[in-house]
Formats: sequence, structure tokens, C-alpha cells
Amino acid sequence: MKVDYIIVGLGLAGLAFAEELLNAGKTFLVFEDDSQTSSLVAGGVYNPVILKRFTPVWNAKEQLEIALPLYKSIEEKLNISIDKKIVIKKAFKSIEDQNNWFEALDKPKLIDYLDPKLDTKTYNGVIADFNFGNVNETGRIDTKKLVESYRSYLNDSGLIRYENFEYDELKLDEAFATYKDITASKVVFCEGFGIKQNPYFNYLPLNEAKGELLTIHSPELNIDFLLKSTLFILPMGGNNYKVGATFNWTDKTSNPSEEGKEELVEKLKKVIDVPYTIIAQSAGIRPTVAGRRPLVGVHPKHQQLVVLNGLGTRGVMIGPTVAKSLFNYLENGGLLDVEIDIRRF
Repeated sequence: MKVDYIIVGLGLAGLAFAEELLNAGKTFLVFEDDSQTSSLVAGGVYNPVILKRFTPVWNAKEQLEIALPLYKSIEEKLNISIDKKIVIKKAFKSIEDQNNWFEALDKPKLIDYLDPKLDTKTYNGVIADFNFGNVNETGRIDTKKLVESYRSYLNDSGLIRYENFEYDELKLDEAFATYKDITASKVVFCEGFGIKQNPYFNYLPLNEAKGELLTIHSPELNIDFLLKSTLFILPMGGNNYKVGATFNWTDKTSNPSEEGKEELVEKLKKVIDVPYTIIAQSAGIRPTVAGRRPLVGVHPKHQQLVVLNGLGTRGVMIGPTVAKSLFNYLENGGLLDVEIDIRRF
């Protein structure tokens, strides 16, 4: 069997690159072993503003201009609904917090996203003594539905194998990579933190940050916006909400922990004051990179081997952009942004 590409891993990164290949008429085969869950449990929120510091997300405008049309085209192709527009309300913690918001309004890259008029309403159950700031052009991608639907689509087309990729079965010559019964021009590794086990790319400085989420049921809360405070509360319908998220740099498992639950419960006390029931807890490992820039590019010695990884917490925004950039680099001789190119290491 001969294909243009082998893709290892089908989370947000692998999915975005597969879509580039499909649109260009390139042949490929995906290997997916369900070992990485970060894309499946991600909140999936796209937000062009870093609300902790009121600063713009890197290349946010350009990312949204590529990502949102991609998700719309996937919705139409697979006949699913995954993009839900939702306002984010930042609950201010102090007058100083409010002042920082107004100062941020003067930044050219934020003017389209931050509402200059504060929301002074009160919302039942929400603790917010200093009002809210509205962030516009935001929403949520249902990453679980996206990834699972896309995998089913590829499975129906015979383009995915649900099995572990065995590195020692990969043979390289000058022009091709051969893996078992498959010959490919390129192998693109989109393995998330699983790349730490990859003998070709484990030298890259990828860190693993475990994140945990709760799903709660709270009929008295009844909000239809994403609340950003000490943590985020995301409405899921039916009076259910996702609450998150933790950052744990030492626990490398994908299993929900009692420690993670206790941390979220403790923070939730400062955000809402109505009863709730915990109905689910989930966890995943985020692949993160110092400087918050992805790992994209070609192996320094083996030109057939490629990496697309390290999307971090904003994968739904940045994934489509870096996938398109990588495709253009490999197929059209385009340039990779030096900020994402693995040659920086």
C-alpha cells in the first residue's frame, strides 16, 4: 500500500492536518490507539483574549479566520453541529481588575473583542462584587463530538487503523518511509504528550500538564454564558455545566484524581453560592511548550519524518492554522513561522 502521508494520532492536530490533505486530494492513512485523551476532554473554548492579564492571544485574529471556516466545513460535510457561539463574561475581582480591563481597551489587537460597557447585572448564584466584562467573538467547539465523528468518517472511508504505532517497524530510506505494509512520503506525528516515547522527536521540550474538569448539575444557577473567574463555568444544557480546570505538572496519568476534584470544589466556593451536584469528572494531559508555541516541522536528519504537536490549551484555535502552515511548507515550499518551527531548538 502506498500513500502520500501517514498520520500518527487523530486529536485536534491530526484532524486539522488530515482535512488539509483531503482538500488537496492527497492520500493518507491514520494510526490512532486512543492513548491520548486531551482533545476528547478539552473544554474547546475559543477566546482571543488571555483574561488573566488582558492581553491578546498570539495571532488570534489570523487563527480564528482559519479555524472557524474549517469547523463550519466539517459541520456541513459530516452533518453535525459542533460550533456554539457563546459570550464569555469575566467576573472582576476588584476595582483594579476593572481598571486593567479599561486599559486593555486601548490595545489595537483587543478593541474588537472587549466590550467597553460593563455588565452590571446580577446573576443568581454567581459571586461577582465588581461587575463583569464581556468578551466578544467567542464560542465553543464540541471537541468530543468533532473528534469522534471525524474518526467515524475516516473509518467508513478506510483511512484509519485503530492500533498502536510501533516505531521499530518504521524503515527509512532516502526518499520514503516504510511502515509494515505501507510506504509513504512523509510520516506526521500528532501524538500529543505521547511524543515523549517517540525515539525521533522525544528530544523536543514538550511538557505534560494534567488538566481535570468537573461536570456539575445546578438548576438554580441557570446561566447561558461562559463565566470566567477563579475558574471557568461552561453551560452544557439541561442545567449541566463544565467546571475547570486544574494544572498539575507532576501527575502524568489521565485518571481523574481526588486531589483534582477537591481543588475545583474549593475554587468553586468562591465563584457560585447555589447548590450543585457533581455528576462527572474527567482528565487529560495537555502537551505544552515553554513560550506557548507549538512544535511544528521536519526532523533534522530524516526529511520523511514530521511533527505537529504542542497545541496547548488553545488547540481549537491554533490547530487549523499550524496544520495549514505545515501543509504549505511541505507541499508548496512555504515558510514556517520561526516561532513554531522546531529548528528553534
